[in-house]
Amino acid sequence: MGGDFGKFFRRETAAGGAEVADYYGLDLSSVTRAFYKQMVNTRRIPLTFSPEGPNEESLAAIAEGDTFLASGQSGRFANGHDLIESATA
Repeated sequence: MGGDFGKFFRRETAAGGAEVADYYGLDLSSVTRAFYKQMVNTRRIPLTFSPEGPNEESLAAIAEGDTFLASGQSGRFANGHDLIESATA
């Protein structure tokens, strides 16, 4: 199974990479050449492994939540059950 999974993973990764490259009007070989060129120019591997931070909408929601929690006010729902009932009504 391991060999089959490796082939599947490489195929899916290449297909996903090609889709992203195509979105920017590029092909995979152009992106690969640009990646290598960037490595040579900067003398490092141009990758980041840190997760992306929250977008503006999420940051605004976090700030709103922090403000609400700091106010000490009670929420619209007394418990999780009431929240689910309202959401599915």
